[in-house]
Amino acid sequence: MLSASELADRLAEDAEAVCRHYLSAGRKAGNYWIVGDVLNTKGRSLYVHLAGPRKGRWADAATGQYGDLLDLVRETCGLIHFRDVADEARRFLNEPRLEPASPLRDDRSASRPPTERSRRLVRMTQPLAGTLADRYLRQRGIPDASLHPVLRFHPSCYYRDLATGRRTSFPALIAAVTDPSGAITGVHRTWLDPGGNGKAKVEDPRRALGGLLGNAVRFRFPVNVSIPVMAAGEGLESILSLSHVIPGMPMVAALTANHLAAFRLPAGCRRVYIAADADAAGRHGIEGLSRRAQALGILPLVLSPELGDFNEDLRRLGPTRLARHLRDQLAPQDADLGIWKERLTAS
Repeated sequence: MLSASELADRLAEDAEAVCRHYLSAGRKAGNYWIVGDVLNTKGRSLYVHLAGPRKGRWADAATGQYGDLLDLVRETCGLIHFRDVADEARRFLNEPRLEPASPLRDDRSASRPPTERSRRLVRMTQPLAGTLADRYLRQRGIPDASLHPVLRFHPSCYYRDLATGRRTSFPALIAAVTDPSGAITGVHRTWLDPGGNGKAKVEDPRRALGGLLGNAVRFRFPVNVSIPVMAAGEGLESILSLSHVIPGMPMVAALTANHLAAFRLPAGCRRVYIAADADAAGRHGIEGLSRRAQALGILPLVLSPELGDFNEDLRRLGPTRLARHLRDQLAPQDADLGIWKERLTAS
């Protein structure tokens, strides 16, 4: 009879099939299965690894729960005793299962490693200035986004509906994810409405691809240079909003709460300002990065918006009020920096 660890390993071999059976309200996104929670509600909080060394491991960013697929079977089925969990796992493993639909035959890029696909996509882009993506960010109150070379524009970026497999294309804002050496490891795509009305009208207009763990989209972030003070957060637009009013501070967008918690802080860092998101997943990211910073002797300080997020503050309250609000949250030695001169011309 298989032990608990052996059962978990067997389930991990069929991780996607396990997810399709027990978490049917979720969907596959790259190398993850994403769903709301262990109760199989719709959402994006719970991530199951479908590939790599952590295949079969899962975590819920909202609740802090985590475990292997045997734990997942226990939670989704509401079981208490191990013998019942083991019986359910054995039953699943002994059932015949249909293979998921194969990808389209002409999708030759799908067989390439995600990092290679990311770099290839960036090579197909063009500078941001004057493009639909530039106009989109200006509409979001960010007029200087084209100053960031990590932001690019793709006029016709493939989009695949994860439920139906149907493929189409939309213009897209592309953000390069890089490692500490500046090498591209992944991309973040924001598909846009061709008519200029915000994001594309699809179920999931934002997706990341490639190696995100420990890496991020970096703004004004020099390579191989000591960075004593920096800011980190999840979303592109929140970090771009902060960068707009604090143009002298290096910043990163880690893209998700889990990846924010796992971001590799640079050598020489003494203080990291963590841009807060108000939801439970955001708190998970803040707490995770704060713990890692403290373990490295780095002081973590949280920046909080007045409204829902920093981009909402920028658009609704204006850059001057946002700058004042942020200045009040900085350490005294950072509040004296000359980066505020432009934004705070009057009290």
